[in-house]
Amino acid sequence: MMMNSVRRWGVGIGLLMACQVVLAQELVFTAPPREKPEAGQKLYGPIVEHLNKLLGRKVVYEHPGNWLNYQRNMREDKYDIVFDGPHFISWRMEHLQHEVVVKLPGHLQFFLVTNKNETEVTKTTDLVGKRICGISPPNLSSLSIIAAYQNPVRQPVIKGVKGGMPAVLKTYMGGKKDCRASILRSAFFKKKVKKEVQDQLKIIYKTPKLPNQGISISKRLSPRDKTLIQQSFMHGDGIKATANLRRRFAGKSKSMVRATTEEFTGHNLLLEGVIFGW
Repeated sequence: MMMNSVRRWGVGIGLLMACQVVLAQELVFTAPPREKPEAGQKLYGPIVEHLNKLLGRKVVYEHPGNWLNYQRNMREDKYDIVFDGPHFISWRMEHLQHEVVVKLPGHLQFFLVTNKNETEVTKTTDLVGKRICGISPPNLSSLSIIAAYQNPVRQPVIKGVKGGMPAVLKTYMGGKKDCRASILRSAFFKKKVKKEVQDQLKIIYKTPKLPNQGISISKRLSPRDKTLIQQSFMHGDGIKATANLRRRFAGKSKSMVRATTEEFTGHNLLLEGVIFGW
């Protein structure tokens, strides 16, 4: 009887210590390296501070430095709370058992546009082997367009442009004529491109609509953590913490919204088994 009591006591202490170790581990928040570390800290710092208080655990922001680090660290499951696009979220769901929690409202869709006077380019197949301006893969915009080409040896050549959609459009509309077409987000084209510029362009392809960027969490967070994040970012103090994020990526949105597993399933295929993927 005494020996059984000692064993139970030992097991209880072991479980308690294991729980304490889990709680003591830092949680790493990250996002793609679209901005410099200082800008990333300004954008995501308020979110990390809020998560520290909300979860009662140490949460740190880690800028990945570059896309290669982002890819490697993600594959090695070093990230716990990640804000990025639906293709990355779907990949982590498939391979790392991440759960998607919340997303920005709206959807992501991209247009392949060319000059309206371009008589040789009227459909996607007319661009096989030709150069098009876009943000370098694994950016979702370029991957979504490439997905329209089933044969990997019959695809356009992506001319990577840094600086976001405005820089992509500026490069395409410039005098050098480096590209025969350009990849633009539908919302950018409709809301940010001046009417006189729109009138010079024609849309030859529209990608399927995808869910907007969102946040996924690793298996090191509990169901309670997931619920806390959802409730706070949709209805609580998390709304204020995500203000800068939403202002940059979702305009006048009032909060993040609930995300479902179903709407993010399958988009990992944009990244896997393709030349421009990973």
